Amino acid sequence: MARHRIRLMTALVAIVAAVAALTALLGLIWAGQRRLMYFPDRNVPSAASVGLSDAEAVTFRTADGITLHAWFLPSGRAGQSPGLLVFNGNAGNRAYRADLGAGLRSQGLSVLLFDYRGFGENAGAPTESGLTLDARAARDYILTRREVSPDRLVYFGESLGSAVATTLAAEHAPGALILRSPFTSFVDMGRIHFPLLPVTWLLRDRFSSIDRISKVRSPVLVIAGTRDGIVPIEQSRRLYDAAPSTKELVIIEGADHNDAELVAGEQVIRATVRFLDKIG
Repeated sequence: MARHRIRLMTALVAIVAAVAALTALLGLIWAGQRRLMYFPDRNVPSAASVGLSDAEAVTFRTADGITLHAWFLPSGRAGQSPGLLVFNGNAGNRAYRADLGAGLRSQGLSVLLFDYRGFGENAGAPTESGLTLDARAARDYILTRREVSPDRLVYFGESLGSAVATTLAAEHAPGALILRSPFTSFVDMGRIHFPLLPVTWLLRDRFSSIDRISKVRSPVLVIAGTRDGIVPIEQSRRLYDAAPSTKELVIIEGADHNDAELVAGEQVIRATVRFLDKIG
């Protein structure tokens, strides 16, 4: 009987130790989870060095007082042009989107490339609520530009930026919403990439586009790659299916998440311009 009690106590101690270790691990993940979600690059090269010699360096402030740095690329055409506001993914900085900006500007669009808080030269640290404030400030700024037609403002969100753009579109309808490699929610993405973790309980930033897309009344273009290893194409299809407005789905065969043809390739530029021409 004594041996049985000893074995029982030993087992209970082991269980308590395992639970304590697991709790500590989950606590560390909770505290440091944003380091697994956002990968900012603080080193921003000159616009000229990435092929944007005529970009205008601009700044604007968010409602909570953070100054954001950006490059404005005017279309170069006389009069007002459609304005395109680019919402970056979760890594790098605006210089990583130079090819996209140049490609879209070459098609007669005025483009704003900006960095979220904590990215590039910007102060602060990225959070879902913070990025929403950044998106609002960027929209307010581009609408002050005399080169931009206010009723032809387009949001272009890539990956994480697709969720930021969708949130803003649900609040302030753009002329069009373009989503490249969009996902339904961070919770769904967490279940895919971290299947052993209780992401439903852990995640602080949820970016639930699937809940917000139903409020978007603007025309929606979704662009996705068939070999996307970060945002599976099924995620993009689900969000597309949930959009209630005029919409179009463009699939780029063989393209992975960060492949050049999906980031700023000819098919992406052509699909964007064709869609904007179609909706007028």
